[in-house]
Amino acid sequence: MATITREDLLTLEAYSKIRKDFRAQVMAHKKKRKISLGENITIIFEDAVTIRYQIQEMLYVERIFHEDEIMHELETYTPLIPDGHNWKATMLIEYPDPAVRAVKLAGLIGIEDKVWVSIAGHTPVYAIADEDLERENSEKTSSVHFLRFELTSEMIQSLHHGAVLSIGVDHPAYQASIDSVDSHVLTSLLKDLSGA
Repeated sequence: MATITREDLLTLEAYSKIRKDFRAQVMAHKKKRKISLGENITIIFEDAVTIRYQIQEMLYVERIFHEDEIMHELETYTPLIPDGHNWKATMLIEYPDPAVRAVKLAGLIGIEDKVWVSIAGHTPVYAIADEDLERENSEKTSSVHFLRFELTSEMIQSLHHGAVLSIGVDHPAYQASIDSVDSHVLTSLLKDLSGA
C-alpha cells in the first residue's frame, strides 16, 4: 500500500510554488473521503495523499527544514496511512459556538469508541481510537480524534464484491448513521484495501 518517504517531500521553496494547486487537488480528493454523521461530526478518511499534504503543510507553516525535524513529522503522521487491512480517519466534533462546544464535549466522553463501520453480512467494526495519545480527560473529550477500523479479509472481499458499507456513531448523547455510504466515497475507500 502507498506510504510516504523522505524522498516524497518537497523542499519549502519547491512546495511554495505548487502549494495553491496542490491544496485544491487535495481538497477535491478529501471530498470523496469525507462523511458527515449528523450535524456535528465529520469523519475524514486519511490516505497517503491527505497525509502527505498534512506533512507538507506542517513543514511549510512551521518553517521546518532540519532533517531530524522533518523525520519527526514523517514518524508522527505516516502511521495515519491505512495499511491495506484497515481504514484510518480523523474525527472532527464541530460546534461553532465555544460555550456550546464546551458543554457538548463534556457530554460526549467516550464517543470516539462508539463510531462504527458495517459491511453488509458482517459484524460492525468499532473504531480503535487515539492510539497516539489520550485525547480526553474526566471532564471532556477532545474535538479531534484519530480512528482506526480494522477489517477482516472476508469483509474486504465482500466490499470488493459490492457489499453495502454503513457507518455511524452510537453514543448516549449523540447518534447518527448512514445506511449506505455514497458510491464515490466507497470507491475511494476501496483503494485503501488490499485486493483493489
